[in-house]
Amino acid sequence: MRSVLIAAMTALVLSLLGTPWVVRLFRRRGYGQEIREDGPSSHAVKRGTPTMGGVVIIVATLIGYFVAHLFVANQRGRGPTASAMLVLALMTGLGLVGFLDDFIKIRKQRSLGLTAAAKFFGQLLTGVGFALAALQFKNQHGLTPASTHLSFVRDYTGIALGTVGFVIFAYIVVTATSNAVNLTDGLDGLASGTSVMVLASYVVIAFWQFGNACARVSQGVAEASCYNTRDPLDVALVAAAAMGACFGFLWWNASPAKIFMGDTGSLALGGLLAGIAIVTRTELLLIVLGGLFVVETLSVILQVGVFKMTRKRMFNMAPIHHHFELAGWVENTVIVRFWIIAGLAVAFGLGVFYAEFLSAGPLG
Repeated sequence: MRSVLIAAMTALVLSLLGTPWVVRLFRRRGYGQEIREDGPSSHAVKRGTPTMGGVVIIVATLIGYFVAHLFVANQRGRGPTASAMLVLALMTGLGLVGFLDDFIKIRKQRSLGLTAAAKFFGQLLTGVGFALAALQFKNQHGLTPASTHLSFVRDYTGIALGTVGFVIFAYIVVTATSNAVNLTDGLDGLASGTSVMVLASYVVIAFWQFGNACARVSQGVAEASCYNTRDPLDVALVAAAAMGACFGFLWWNASPAKIFMGDTGSLALGGLLAGIAIVTRTELLLIVLGGLFVVETLSVILQVGVFKMTRKRMFNMAPIHHHFELAGWVENTVIVRFWIIAGLAVAFGLGVFYAEFLSAGPLG
C-alpha cells in the first residue's frame, strides 16, 4: 500500500506544480487551442488557451510510477513488471499520436489536426503492438499480461478468442476507449475529473486482485474467487500514479481552464484505461466503470446515424454535453452533473465487481 500512496502523491505534486510552468511555456510559444466554429458561442473566449497539457499527465504518471519503484518496490527485490510497462507504453504511444494531432492544429491554426485515417492508423499500430506484446512475457506462474479469453470481472474460461481474435478485440477496446475519452474532453475538467474516478476504481480493483491473487492462496490451491492476473500490484501503482497526475492537472483544468489536455491527454488516458482493463481482465467491466464515456460516444453515434437516415438532428449538438449547453445549462452545471453520472457509474461498477467476488465464494 505504501508504494501505491507514493506513486499517487509523487504524480500529484509533479502535476500540481508542473502544470503552471507548462502553461507559461506554452503561452510563450503560442500553443493555443483552436475552437470548433460550429461549437457553442460561449466557447469562443477559450480560443488561445494553452493545449497539449496531457504532456504533464503522461510525464507525471511515468515519474510517479518509477519513483514508487525506486523508494519502495525495489527494496523488496521487485523491478518494473511487464504488465505495467506495456500499459505505460500504450499510454505514451497514444499520447504521441495525440501530440501530433494537437501540434498540427496549432501550426495550421485550425480545429482539425490529423486526418481520421492517420489517427486510426496510429491507434492501430499502437493497439496491435500492445496486444501482441501482452501475450508474451510469462511469469513464474505461466501468466501473461493479457488473456485470450473474454473477460468481465475475470476470465470467462469457456469463451476463448484465440490470438487473432484477442488482437482484434484489444484493438477495438483501445480505439473505442481512447476516442471515447477524446469525445468527453469538451468542457473544462470534464474528462480529467471523470478519469480520476475511473482510475481510482482501478486502484481498488488491482489492489484487491493482488490481495486475492491465486498465486497467493495458501499451498497454491486456486479457489473459485481468486484472480489469475499478472502483476496486479504494479498495475495498481500505474493507476494510482495516473490518478494523482489527473488530480493535479484538474486543479488547473477546472473551469475556467488555464490549460487543456488536448488530444495528447485524452488519447493517452483512454489508452491507459483500456490497457489497465485488459491486463486486469476487466475489459467488459470498463463499459460500466466508464459509463459517462459510453454515453458521450453513443450520443455521437446516434446523432450521425439519425441524421443520415432522417436528415434531422437527434440532439442540439453532439457530444451530448454540448446539447445541454445549447439547451441553456451553464457549463459548470453540465460538468458537475456529468461528474455525478460518472461517479454513479464507477460506484455501480465497483459494486458489481465486489458482488461477483462474494458470489464466487470469498477466500477462506
